[in-house]
Amino acid sequence: MILAIDIGNIRTTIALFSTDGELSFQSELGTDPKMTDDRCAIDLMGVFHLYRAELDRVKGAVISSVVPPITGTYARTLRRLTGKAPLVVGPGLKTGLNIKAEIHDQLGSDIVASAVAACALYPTPAVIVNSRTAVTFSYLSANAFEGCAIMPGMDIALAALSQNGAQLPQISMAQVDTPLGRNTVDSMRAGVLYGYSGAFDRVIESLEEAAGAPAATVVATGGHAPALYRLCRREIRYDHDLLVKGLYLLYRKNTRR
Repeated sequence: MILAIDIGNIRTTIALFSTDGELSFQSELGTDPKMTDDRCAIDLMGVFHLYRAELDRVKGAVISSVVPPITGTYARTLRRLTGKAPLVVGPGLKTGLNIKAEIHDQLGSDIVASAVAACALYPTPAVIVNSRTAVTFSYLSANAFEGCAIMPGMDIALAALSQNGAQLPQISMAQVDTPLGRNTVDSMRAGVLYGYSGAFDRVIESLEEAAGAPAATVVATGGHAPALYRLCRREIRYDHDLLVKGLYLLYRKNTRR
């Protein structure tokens, strides 16, 4: 079994794959930058117990992290629990892609993993939309990462409205059926959902214009997908597991003999 861990700013995803790439389970934990090694071990053992999986069957692990303070925590804990040091996505790892970045270690490991999966699983050229704390739009040609655009995520937009508008409440994102909000909460949600869907269409179009070729596929992963992507005029395929699939593929590329 291969364990893939993606450490995001808000959530940490734990995914277990069989050696032939079948996803056995996927779980989410809250990300705690102050997590200790023991707390990390307890959480991982709890996840395996919840899904009735066996840690001693894990033959290798791979980590993607955008939270440097706990990358080492997870790496040490995995070595402690499995007896093997995990791969950590970063410069020097084989990706199979020509990554056109001025400074490679500034490219998020989550973006790299998603790109690897999209290149392997979908027709290219492709645009990958990764909606998390930030929303990233990456353009892939046949086997090259051409570049990306980054904008604030929808949760950040809602939080900014609440924090800077004295009469605006703190709310969470939810689906609305019309942009004609008849109360403050629905109006805030409508503004963000319809505004972001239009922005998504425009950014995708701009990436295609800059690259000089239309995308054969636009694939998205991350949160708020059902509520947002149905409002986009551009057809967007949603792949919930795209990032962890990429981590599995990265593990295979760097361990296959």
